[in-house]
Amino acid sequence: MKPDLDWSGYENAGMGDAYADIPKSGGDFAKAVAVCINSMVCLRPIDKGVMCPSFRVHQDAAYSPGGRSRLLKRMLNSEISAEELATLDRAMEGCVACKGCKRECDTNLDIATIRTEYLAQRFKSRPPRLRQRLFAQLPDLLRYPRVMKAGVSLMNAVPALARKLGLNTDHPLPAPSRLPNLQPRQWQENAPEVVLWLDSFTYHFAPAVAEAALKVLEAAGFSVHLLQEHCGGRSAYSQGLLGEAKKQAQALLKELEPHLQAGRAVVGLEPSTLLMLRDEIQTLGLGPRANDLASSALLFEEFLAREIAAGRLNLPLRALPDAKPVMVHGHCHQKAVGAMKSVRKVLKLIPELEFDFIEASCCGGAGSFSFEAENAEDSRAMAELALMPRLAENPASELLANGFSCREQVARLGGPSGIHLAELLARHLT
Repeated sequence: MKPDLDWSGYENAGMGDAYADIPKSGGDFAKAVAVCINSMVCLRPIDKGVMCPSFRVHQDAAYSPGGRSRLLKRMLNSEISAEELATLDRAMEGCVACKGCKRECDTNLDIATIRTEYLAQRFKSRPPRLRQRLFAQLPDLLRYPRVMKAGVSLMNAVPALARKLGLNTDHPLPAPSRLPNLQPRQWQENAPEVVLWLDSFTYHFAPAVAEAALKVLEAAGFSVHLLQEHCGGRSAYSQGLLGEAKKQAQALLKELEPHLQAGRAVVGLEPSTLLMLRDEIQTLGLGPRANDLASSALLFEEFLAREIAAGRLNLPLRALPDAKPVMVHGHCHQKAVGAMKSVRKVLKLIPELEFDFIEASCCGGAGSFSFEAENAEDSRAMAELALMPRLAENPASELLANGFSCREQVARLGGPSGIHLAELLARHLT
């Protein structure tokens, strides 16, 4: 096996470790798989943290990070049976790539990235489905919003067509919204500069979030450079279509080049797309500029929290007499990098705001996961483990969720529509 991703970060993994059990083929990818030392932490009863939503709903060891690792080792050693390979295939398809294992596993086993390599290798003998290609190319397709709206309407109106593509007919596809109304103010002399990256999903599906973020950053005294519509490769990467992912990531790097040279922070609003710039983009072989981007990329809440810690943030916020209590649901990738601490720090800036954090694993939205017919049952079950019951217990509260998939998943299952942190802050500006 010749890996498609760059696994050189694992070159020294397992050195001197008698328990590494590194497979005979797969090179550094095999070492990434073999970091699992069978501590079984992913099989213990878990009611906190992120790990592992698919194991939580299946209660089958094969769906745990360690179980997947053991099957992958057998595959790389050519010891796997046809039945085991079918189990591995299904277990990898059932992974939501939440990054919980990378954060909470004793040895940081990164099944999310391993899954992408697995899909890419599988495509060498089994071409990707049309559905996978469409999801991978979604950022490019969104550049034609009228065509996209027509296609989404057709798919939602004709269930037989959706089933033909392998889509979950119980979860209608969201249509592109209006484009955001963004009018940056004239720059103030000596104002600190920041890049606000509006990824394709925020730009086309959540324009109010983009508008609110610009308003908040400017109210805090920043001169804002806008970068609109570029994706960075998240969709294609998640589908295992690495050629497309690399092309999209290269296009984003090219647009960001002058900002990286100027040392500006790159602030993003959608957790999965922004955090790809700190993690998965390193595996695409894009050179040193990818490292520069990784060190410059911050979530909206991380950027504000950094400014708070440095004593530089002056954000005029006020209490609202009719403000509802807020229930906060973190995107899995936010939790995986510890960004919920930044969310808490920023929320404390809002006078008299009551808020509470929901202890739950993945909502089951997970990008395209909830739209895939084979994952429909798992998607709903993940949401109903803890998230939906907790929301049902607090009907008078407002949902704060920075992930578009999270907000969309909760709303389609009968919960509140939810808002982004940027929208909440904009609402409380004086």
